[in-house]
Amino acid sequence: MSGLINYVSCGVLWLGLLVKAPDLLRHRRDPYLRTICAVLGLAGLCFFLGAPPTVGAVNRIGDVPNLAAPVTYVVITGYCAASQLLVVHWRGGPRVRRTARRWLLAYAVVVLGITVTFALGEAPVERRTDLDTYYATTPFIAQMIVLYLLAHLTAVTVTAVSSLRWARRVRGGLRAGLTLLGTGSLCGAGYSLAKLVAVGARWSGRDWSKLDTTVSPAAAGLGALLTVVGVLVPLAAPRATEWRRARRTYARLEPLERALDDLLTRRTLRLPRPGLASPTTRLVWRQTSIHNALSHLDAYFDRELYDRTRAGVLAATGEAERAEAAAWAAVITAAVRAEAEPGRRVPPRDGGGRLPARVPDPAALTRIADALTGAAPAPAAASVPSGTTTAGTA
Repeated sequence: MSGLINYVSCGVLWLGLLVKAPDLLRHRRDPYLRTICAVLGLAGLCFFLGAPPTVGAVNRIGDVPNLAAPVTYVVITGYCAASQLLVVHWRGGPRVRRTARRWLLAYAVVVLGITVTFALGEAPVERRTDLDTYYATTPFIAQMIVLYLLAHLTAVTVTAVSSLRWARRVRGGLRAGLTLLGTGSLCGAGYSLAKLVAVGARWSGRDWSKLDTTVSPAAAGLGALLTVVGVLVPLAAPRATEWRRARRTYARLEPLERALDDLLTRRTLRLPRPGLASPTTRLVWRQTSIHNALSHLDAYFDRELYDRTRAGVLAATGEAERAEAAAWAAVITAAVRAEAEPGRRVPPRDGGGRLPARVPDPAALTRIADALTGAAPAPAAASVPSGTTTAGTA
């Protein structure tokens, strides 16, 4: 009677609503976003109201035996309507508003039916966990039970079919989210079906109340977990992809930062290393340190060495980006040696012979780091004529 499954399921769903709340505040007029939040909020409220302690509290406050039943069923019907609106917005098309109004009208009729049948029926004995099977043969109360279960079964079935059908046409995080949402809706269908079977068994004189009190809550709890994860996965997938790319780029830039490490330490050009930070923040830190070092080395870059190396690699590979990366790797290596040479005078910054770009763009930095590891050929030494000296070579 503790209602632990209900409260945990409610917490999971409302946690998903809390995650979506900032987006809703920023985009209040987005009907799709409003519908998602309504689905999460109403689903959580269904579990909260269905918990036995909450049922007892509602009955006690309302001073009506089993008042919690129609209240909960009305909220479940609202959840069904929100689920249908979510499907309508997913599908899109020119008749979204008209279709949405039709579903709202249909479920408004269901709400009216629940209210009227409860008022006409008699349910004097409080039942906190097995009301559906206990009153399955009571006039009007039985109709109320079947009405809300059929409405719920229709909503979750349509949501499941639409989600799984759409999942076959998309990829990535959206596909995973739709698959989870569709599976969660199927579990919701298991909730309705278990109760309907238990009610049908009661009509035939059998007692299958365990389906009502054990199987259906478990199916509903699993469905809630899958539903909230399905809603959140498409939101988390882009961030996860961004972090994965940032980690890969961060690792690829390590050879370039290692080549500049002595300069960064000696000239105090490296920013403090971030502690507990996201992969994106660590990547920006490494890129900033590399840019600081390359800006300091600008006066030591040798345009002639750059041009010779680039021409040699381009002739060997026919790849312009690879040739440019190898040329940068050559001039950076030479500039680091020249800058560290004791007593070396800094070349004048007269603008003559400077490279086209003082600092490569972030994409070029990774290719330069690859060239430093030997991923790109660098026949620069062979292309430099014997006996030639250039500014920036040791």
